[in-house]
Amino acid sequence: MILGAIGDDFTGSSDLGLTLAAGGMQTIQFVGVPDVPAPPGVEAGIVALKSRSVPAPEAVRQSLAALDWLRAQGCRQFLFKYCSTFDSTPEGNIGPVIEALVEALDTTDPVIVCPAFPATGRTVYQGHLFVGDRLLSESGMERHPVTPMTDADLRRWLARQMRASVGHLPLRAIREGHAREGLLNEAAAGRQVVVCDAVADSDLLALGEAGQGFALITGGSGIALGLPRLLAPKRQNSETWQGAQGAALALSGSCSAATRAQIAAHAAAGGAQRKVEVADLVEGRETAARALAWAQAQDGLPLVYTSDDPAQVAVAQERFGDARAASLVEGFFAELAAAAVDTGVTRLIVAGGETSGAVTEALGAKALAIGPMIDPGVPALRVQGRPLALALKSGNFGAPDFFLRAARVLEGT
Repeated sequence: MILGAIGDDFTGSSDLGLTLAAGGMQTIQFVGVPDVPAPPGVEAGIVALKSRSVPAPEAVRQSLAALDWLRAQGCRQFLFKYCSTFDSTPEGNIGPVIEALVEALDTTDPVIVCPAFPATGRTVYQGHLFVGDRLLSESGMERHPVTPMTDADLRRWLARQMRASVGHLPLRAIREGHAREGLLNEAAAGRQVVVCDAVADSDLLALGEAGQGFALITGGSGIALGLPRLLAPKRQNSETWQGAQGAALALSGSCSAATRAQIAAHAAAGGAQRKVEVADLVEGRETAARALAWAQAQDGLPLVYTSDDPAQVAVAQERFGDARAASLVEGFFAELAAAAVDTGVTRLIVAGGETSGAVTEALGAKALAIGPMIDPGVPALRVQGRPLALALKSGNFGAPDFFLRAARVLEGT
């Protein structure tokens, strides 16, 4: 294995897998830290964790365990993948995980920090993260129910999480060909962790070249755009995607604006839908068994969702508590997904990072093969050794017709 990646959630890890596989690297996404060696021929291994929203000490523990396994596979370079919207809080774990990985690798190399993903409108300029033409803190992410991003200045945000000083590599240095020099200068000045601007794919490719040979790089999937060419030149991913025939089911726990628009588009296309309220789960009016019985009676692609607008989510969190509400929703979807697959569903489309993690773990999947792109950042996936295809979508990703299109791609049509 050449490149070892650690993803802080399952959807982001599949996003990274799509980038690496499209670049020609033989790529596998592992569900959690494996307890056996990687299969022969794997060039890029991604250990997908469910650590994005956990306390920093637990995220560090999981990430170091993943690093230990990846090092044992012989990786030459390591990548820490987080969300392109830098989902975190001032007490979040991105900074602590970076510091722990740097210490474990015993490296003095500069560490790139760049969540930019221009294909989905995420760019970094003057150290600030943008979504489209809006600062991250004015994009709706400031109202995220778990990781509200109220400051778009990544330098300031990371400084709240880390002991060390945070540096900055401006766009001008990248465009003028001085990216590597700028990174080394920042590290020499005591700012080893460097927030890097990037507003186009060409900037990300330049950063990949500038970071060649550095032990650790961090970012969204975009930071990996140039890595296949640098780490495995003249290779081509020869794996053939095989879809899965049979019944399909869509599940959504994401409350993002993009997902809510996709739910509306699915309804407008005549799709059968079942909305589940947290109160119904608490009071026993809704169960996974009831939802499954409903889904089995529907034609086409049925959709079961808990998604709601931020105001309604806040009401449920206030009434039942953040942790309890999240646990109930994740447990419901995990039980529903496992039961659906046990009764013949072969295609699952899941929206939301936390929901995707809960579902994938409940299915007992150990490794996922990367298939074709459904939408930017969202590949088709196949559970290795089973006739089961998945789409794991970050809440903010995907076009309005995502659900129905994903079902077609997972089928191989």
